[in-house]
Amino acid sequence: MKETHHPYGPYEAYLKRPLDFAAASLGLLFLSPVLVVVALLVRVKLGRPVIFIQERPGRTDLKTGKEKVFKLYKFRTMTEARDGNGKPLPDETRLTKFGKKLRETSLDELPELFNILRGEMSLVGPRPLLVEYLPRYNQRQARRHEVRPGLTGLAQVRGRNKLSWEERFEEDIKYVDHVSFLMDMKILLGTVGAVVGRKGIHSDSSATMEAFMGSGNRKEDRPSG
Repeated sequence: MKETHHPYGPYEAYLKRPLDFAAASLGLLFLSPVLVVVALLVRVKLGRPVIFIQERPGRTDLKTGKEKVFKLYKFRTMTEARDGNGKPLPDETRLTKFGKKLRETSLDELPELFNILRGEMSLVGPRPLLVEYLPRYNQRQARRHEVRPGLTGLAQVRGRNKLSWEERFEEDIKYVDHVSFLMDMKILLGTVGAVVGRKGIHSDSSATMEAFMGSGNRKEDRPSG
C-alpha cells in the first residue's frame, strides 16, 4: 500500500498554500518588468518559443494513487538544433552562453510562479522532474511526490546539481518528513545565497544534470495503484 502523507501541523495544512499564492502574486507583480525583459532577450537570442513547456509530475492524487501531471513553464535556454536524423543534439551543444546565464541566475525559473498560482507547485518542495522517471523510482524515492513540487527545495540548497540522484532524493524525503514554516524560510534564504554564489549549477560531469536511470529495485518496489 502507498503511504499517505498527513500534514504535520497548521502551517502545512492551512497556511502553506495561501502563502504560496500570495507570494507568487506579489512576485509576478514586482518582477513583471524582469519577466518582460527576459522574454524579449530570449526572443531575440533564441527565437520562438520563448516559453519552454514540458509535462512534469506533481503531487500524488490520494484518490487514484498516481502523480498528477501538469505543464511546467520556464524560459527557454536551449536551441532547437538537431542532427541529420532529426534527433535533438546533446544538451551541452544546445545550451547557449545566454541560456547558461539564465540558469546560473535562475531567471529561467520565473514563469513557474504561474504554476504556483495554479496550485500545481509550491515555493518550496522537491523539484519537479521528468515524467519518464516515475517508473524508475523505488518506493522510498517515490515519496517525494507526497507534497507539491517546489520552485526550490532542500536539495537545491544542499548542493543542487553537485549532488548525486540518490543524495537529492534523500534531501527531498527529509523535506517531506519535516515540512515547517521555519524550514521553508531557511530554504528560501539558502536559495538566495546559492543563486548569488552560483553554487552547484552544473554537475561534475555535465553542463546539465545527467538523466536518472534508476537505483535498482525499481518497479517491484513501487507501491501498487
